Amino acid sequence: MINFGNDLNQEQLDVVKNGNGPCLVLAGAGSGKTRTITYRVAYLLEQGVRPENILLVTFTNKAAHEMIERVRVLTGGEVLLPWSGTFHHIGYRILKKYATFLGYKNNFTVLDADDSLNLIKQCLKEEGIDRKEKRFPSPAVLQSIISFARNAETTIEDVLDLKHQHFLAIADVINHIADNYEKKKKAGNVTDFDDLLVNWLRILQQSEKIREKHQDQFHYILVDEYQDTNKIQASIIKILADKHRNLLVVGDDAQSIYSFRAADIKNILDFEQEYKDAKIFKLETNYRSTPDILNLANDVISNNVKQYQKNLKSVLEKFTKPEIQSFDEQSDEAKYIADRIEELIGERIEPEKIAVLFRATHHSQALEMELMKRRIAYDYRGGIRFFERAHIKDALAYLRILNNETDEIAWRRVLRMQVGIGDVTVDAILRQVVRPHPNPLLQGEGNVDLPARAMVGWNDFMQVYDKLKNARDVKAGDLIRIVMESKYAEYLENEYPDYRERLQDMEQLANFADKAQDLNSFLAESTLQEGFRNTVPSYNEKIVLSTIHQAKGLEWDAVFIINVSNGQFPNERALRESEGLDEERRLFYVAITRAKKHLHITYSTVSSFGGFQGGPSMFLEEINRELVDMDEGGCVFGDGDVVYVKEDAPVKKRTGFLSSIDEL
Repeated sequence: MINFGNDLNQEQLDVVKNGNGPCLVLAGAGSGKTRTITYRVAYLLEQGVRPENILLVTFTNKAAHEMIERVRVLTGGEVLLPWSGTFHHIGYRILKKYATFLGYKNNFTVLDADDSLNLIKQCLKEEGIDRKEKRFPSPAVLQSIISFARNAETTIEDVLDLKHQHFLAIADVINHIADNYEKKKKAGNVTDFDDLLVNWLRILQQSEKIREKHQDQFHYILVDEYQDTNKIQASIIKILADKHRNLLVVGDDAQSIYSFRAADIKNILDFEQEYKDAKIFKLETNYRSTPDILNLANDVISNNVKQYQKNLKSVLEKFTKPEIQSFDEQSDEAKYIADRIEELIGERIEPEKIAVLFRATHHSQALEMELMKRRIAYDYRGGIRFFERAHIKDALAYLRILNNETDEIAWRRVLRMQVGIGDVTVDAILRQVVRPHPNPLLQGEGNVDLPARAMVGWNDFMQVYDKLKNARDVKAGDLIRIVMESKYAEYLENEYPDYRERLQDMEQLANFADKAQDLNSFLAESTLQEGFRNTVPSYNEKIVLSTIHQAKGLEWDAVFIINVSNGQFPNERALRESEGLDEERRLFYVAITRAKKHLHITYSTVSSFGGFQGGPSMFLEEINRELVDMDEGGCVFGDGDVVYVKEDAPVKKRTGFLSSIDEL
């Protein structure tokens, strides 16, 4: 017999023993959510509920396996849960059984992301769209648009209006491609990941017999991370729970940060409206963080109006207040963080228990340079290292051609991006343009001999190149901005669903380049930074660099949240979106609650390479200053339009752009 009273706190025990009927469990960060769910399942089994009558739904395979294993251990290794897993996993099992109802055969195949992409490419081809001749969304962008529309249960037009207004004029064509994509899947007896949810819901809605069978079967339904469900998932659960009404959903509205994936926070916020007799439980006892960190977290999230009020309480002793540090430049910010990391490691904190978190991938660039310079090994999560990103390499390729017109590798990279130019045409251009010396074509004299469609791409390139060549006495950063303002920006939007973030990366690169003495030295430094990856010793013990989105659900002894600056965090685009500010504040809350003992929040007023950022984030200005330790100089808090700056703030020394080369 399990001693539930000894193993659980009172909050958890209430959920486990009184979780019948519609129940919403608001599980604060670090409050033992997984423990509560698994003990609830074990309790049901102990009460005589059959395993096949329990539906346990999670969001990741890792979470599903962990819960199943915990239940197995609690029950002495005798009980398995046949209906536990992710939404997609369970949907697949049901579709395999009832595929014929929707016109599929039972041996249908599930396409992975690459297979789906290839099928969309085929639809593009059949539409008669040659992307080398005509600017059009890439298969990856189309895949993103179609998927979001289906998961959000909205139209292609609505998605374009929200994310890609540039493509609204071709909405009819995109709709036709989406329809053709659906027909091809059906004809090939294949589904994609979205179909596992869409078709599961269709079966439940359209077949009374199948619907009633599963409503009868699932006496108890438990859903983890309910704040991350989309409209389809919430609809599926509502139908399945309609008979027995023993629905227990667990989540934290304060950690709802995935609207870009079509997650709908209204599912959790409106739970009481959907289920009028719902019971509300709160897990507010935190086993992860010190009281000092939780006091700050509670203060930050209290500024959101639309939320369930919670007050996290720690079981740990007070330790030290979170620290907020301000810097003139991002390079100073990076040096401080690297210094502090070395100190923490010296204090016997293992590197893998230290994390640096940031709102967007481009925020890590200055810190990456500093860590590589010091040979501090790090594991990068949530993206690719800055100088290895495709769009960064694209921008550098334009400048490499300007700097060295015989750089054929750079030529090939740039030309392949142009409309109407493939590998064969690239070779023809290289023969005519790169290899003759001196080259009249790049001096605006003579004509290149190319097919008509390739001339469109060549002329597009020359428009950019002429602007670059004629930009006299400008910084290397201004050259990058010329590329950003050219048709290359349109290329990014056509190719990548996250094109806005890529443009932000390029602006960060331009800021970096602003400090260069000249173009040649900038390119040299960029190459050295890229090459550092192969020179840093390979250690098993690495600190973690991660976007906050990737860090959700994880924890570290020491956490640094960097670039919490005005215009950067919250993200400016989020401020223009409905309820975007609230989600950004939830993201900040998630970052804070990853820390167990040490929490450092930093920002700079000016990027280390010249770009003005505008001081502290509004989130820092909202903070009760008694909850944090401030640095000795620099502004931290605001009050309305007044920003408080400590007197006698030390002036931080600016370092030379290529100083790191001399120190190698």
